[in-house]
Amino acid sequence: MARNEWINGYLEAILDAGSSTRKNNDGKQTKMAKFQDNISNKVLKEEKLFSPTKYFVEEVINSFDESDLHRTWVKVIATRNTRERSNRLENMCWRIWHLARKKKQIAWDDARRLAKRRLEREQGRNDAANDLSELSEGEKEKPDSNMKDISRINSVSDTQVWFDDNDNSSNPNNLYIVLISMHGLVRGDNMELGRDSDTGGQVKYVVELARALANTKGIHRVDLLTRQITSPEVDSSYGEPIEMLSCPSHASGSSGAYIIRIPCGPRDKYIAKESLWPHIPEFVDGALNHVVSMARALGDQLNAAKPIWPYVIHGHYADAGEVAAHLSGALNVPMVLTGHSLGRNKFEQLLKQGRLSREDINATYKIMRRIEGEELGLDAAEMVVTSTRQEIEEQWGLYDGFDLKLERKLRVRRRRGVSCLGRYMPRMVVIPPGMDFSYVTTQDSIENDGDLKSLLGSDRAQSKRHLPPIWSEIMRFFTNPHKPTILALSRPDPKKNVTTLLKAFGECQHLRELANLTLILGNRDDIEEMSNSSSVVLTTVLKLIDKYDLYGQVAYPKHHKQSDVPEIYRLAAKTKGVFINPALVEPFGLTLIEAAAYGLPVVATKNGGPVDILKVLNNGLLVDPHDQNAISDALLKLVADKNLWAECRKNGLRNIHRFSWPEHCRNYLSHVEHCRNRHPTSRLEIMTIPEEPMSDSLRDVDISLRFSIEGDIKLNGEMDAATRQKKLIEAITQMASSNSNTSITYSPGRRQMLFVIAADCYDNNGEITETFQEIIKNVMKATGVSIGLGKVGFVLVTGSSLRETMQALSCCPVNIEDFDALVCNSGSEMYYPWRDMVADMDYEAHMEYRWPGENVRSMAMRLARTDDGAEDDITEYLAACSSRCYSYSIKPGAKTRRLDDLRQRLRMRGFRCNLVYTRAASRLNVVPLFASRIQALRYLSIRWGIDLSKVVLFVGERGDTDHEDLLGGLHKTLVLKGNCVLCGSEKLLRSEENFKREDAVPQDNPNINSVETYEAQNIAGALDALGIK
Repeated sequence: MARNEWINGYLEAILDAGSSTRKNNDGKQTKMAKFQDNISNKVLKEEKLFSPTKYFVEEVINSFDESDLHRTWVKVIATRNTRERSNRLENMCWRIWHLARKKKQIAWDDARRLAKRRLEREQGRNDAANDLSELSEGEKEKPDSNMKDISRINSVSDTQVWFDDNDNSSNPNNLYIVLISMHGLVRGDNMELGRDSDTGGQVKYVVELARALANTKGIHRVDLLTRQITSPEVDSSYGEPIEMLSCPSHASGSSGAYIIRIPCGPRDKYIAKESLWPHIPEFVDGALNHVVSMARALGDQLNAAKPIWPYVIHGHYADAGEVAAHLSGALNVPMVLTGHSLGRNKFEQLLKQGRLSREDINATYKIMRRIEGEELGLDAAEMVVTSTRQEIEEQWGLYDGFDLKLERKLRVRRRRGVSCLGRYMPRMVVIPPGMDFSYVTTQDSIENDGDLKSLLGSDRAQSKRHLPPIWSEIMRFFTNPHKPTILALSRPDPKKNVTTLLKAFGECQHLRELANLTLILGNRDDIEEMSNSSSVVLTTVLKLIDKYDLYGQVAYPKHHKQSDVPEIYRLAAKTKGVFINPALVEPFGLTLIEAAAYGLPVVATKNGGPVDILKVLNNGLLVDPHDQNAISDALLKLVADKNLWAECRKNGLRNIHRFSWPEHCRNYLSHVEHCRNRHPTSRLEIMTIPEEPMSDSLRDVDISLRFSIEGDIKLNGEMDAATRQKKLIEAITQMASSNSNTSITYSPGRRQMLFVIAADCYDNNGEITETFQEIIKNVMKATGVSIGLGKVGFVLVTGSSLRETMQALSCCPVNIEDFDALVCNSGSEMYYPWRDMVADMDYEAHMEYRWPGENVRSMAMRLARTDDGAEDDITEYLAACSSRCYSYSIKPGAKTRRLDDLRQRLRMRGFRCNLVYTRAASRLNVVPLFASRIQALRYLSIRWGIDLSKVVLFVGERGDTDHEDLLGGLHKTLVLKGNCVLCGSEKLLRSEENFKREDAVPQDNPNINSVETYEAQNIAGALDALGIK
């Protein structure tokens, strides 16, 4: 118990609090001579007034941030019975002692985990560095001086290139850009910023970015994709499918900026971003349908009926980043990512606090799912937009998929034309967010007398009606509203550090005499109904105001509108005030730019983005957010020194254009053009739809079928029965005679539906079972009964090679020509039986992006083995290998790394691949990043013009490690239960510490149905239940 002596000190201090702090009749408190030195290593001076009760609350209870402890404490101090009070305090101490032990254990486990991960990352970086250390002859000829300084793109010169030399399209005014911001409440006007944690600065940023891009030369249309919400708990405007944001004056047709709302997840619920992860595949499919339709529509209008594909797809935050990655792979379009806030950084901070275990953090924030989404975004992104260099070095540097030193080395090799040996790192660029200056008037930019006398006059009550309402709301708090206003505007979040600001103001008498303090801390009705963290901050603010007797000097209005914010800045500027952002860490600091636009000097935290902002604006001072004296000194310096105040104001107004939206867009488009190296219009084409062959037409002839043929027509435009029958026979005969080469004229584009067989029917040894043939036969039989074979195309998707698939189909009682496509080797290869099994070379080119090829061949096999594994546990299976798939055979009983662990190790070495364990975990397929079975179906959907909602997948209860990917989306899924799949590979999917299945697969999905057996009759009934007729 030696290590827990501190708890005894707390206990004695609290139990003695009544005698040591009891007041005398004259109201004075007695002094406490000593307090035990072992309390949190705090040095307390003798003969100093000290309240152990207060110390306990501030240093122990508040440090744990446990709201239930705080409520208990309130009840304790309200208890008059001394014995009961002592018992409650003793129980409370032991509760905190247990919390402290738990915190230490969490910290210990976390330290071990971080140490292990650092070693793995270091090993991965060393492997990559060693491979890249050998210089080619061409690289040796280059001087080493180029390695020292790798300059960023110059925005001025690149802007000129963007406007004058842009040759991306035959018409530079026809660019189409897609932005994605999935969560929160997104609309163009009356944004409900601060309504919840999902509707904040990101919403404002993406809406203003969409408008600014649409107003930029060369951009025809900008679509901002978000989730459609039809819940009664939110405004009906969030359920509108389309909302126009702007239409430039020179625009025509469908040009401009639009919000496109995609149905996703529960239709009648507004759900938090942490609950959206299982519904991402549905959003991807809906977004894909929209983008393809828009590309075709724009092509019809502007590009001679050739689709105009997006110039770039830009995902904002982790969820939209994952969506953008899948769309980028399906369309072969460059992708850009903006993280806004990062999961791994948040995860590390929460672990350091020690209040929640790793499991609790994951359950509350779905943090591991979020981190995987961010890692996938890094895999796919051409470019990552950041606000500051600190974000690159200290936040993105935590990820497996990015290393600053390796990225620079790879960039140098690319510039010199030297091979990167299959490695890739996304380009990180610093582009500060822009600001909408439309609310800033000319009066805001010119000098004025800086006081309110001209506005208030001698009769304050009489002139009050001429003031903006928010001015009156603020000034009612002040005894003297003419004093300079120190303005702080943020959420009531502990990280924003408002309480330290209030202490600094309250304890500096000179500052209190010179200035007022205005705190704009969101909107509130009842503090007790707010979240725990917000409630604690606001309660502390009120207590500090009372403690320092700041009534008449501090304003803290309960409500304000977004439209009031410009007037709040104006009020502070009118009084020659100062804006302060004292956050403990500020990723960027958009409010600093807003304040500068209205002529306000600033004081800002030295941690994070404000360092870069003030370097550009030169309009204020940086402070240590933990130092109260530094904060008060900086504020006092700006308020008292009018010359310094005027100089900071002038500098801010002179340099603020550097943060305008036009400047942001020019930098953004220049960087995109620099990083853009894929041109999808030369690869992805939508197949034209020829006539069907006779065999397919005769499968399901309907009396409503009309042929466009010449013939005798009656006055009303209809043929008589005899003529129709004659012409029908002639048309069919003509089609039969002209169809000698079906590989040329045939295309499955006329199919109304696609039935996709994706059941992984393997036994415990990884061999294909007879169930495979039975399922194919029964699915086709059920289709003929329910729908008609002529309307449905069949596709087989499998993790096996083409040779193994053909061998299995040879025993099947159906012809291989009955399939429209075969997708083999886990989505890396596509063949068309109606083209004599010719491979789709366009598909191979489509998904080869970032494929490391031979460079990853031996590395994947080496990394897949565990540290204690034998050399022959994993061997290359040459019979299944191809140019786009490396297959490895796993010895029965051998230990191999789980998929998430192996992917992590490859990422650390700069390799971007997709990994699949197949054939009952007896084989590992390493395929290109964008190659997968579900992505193959999206590719076919685009090429053949079949909506994904018209696709039905037949899967087993288990299967390969990509089985979960097949369950979500717009397509219908029929799960075949029973002994359909004897053994799956899911045991090697991910570790226990990673996210759970429910974070990836939607629960209670109406598009998923199941049958107990795979008999044709049961399948037909299940199809009918899914509404497929």
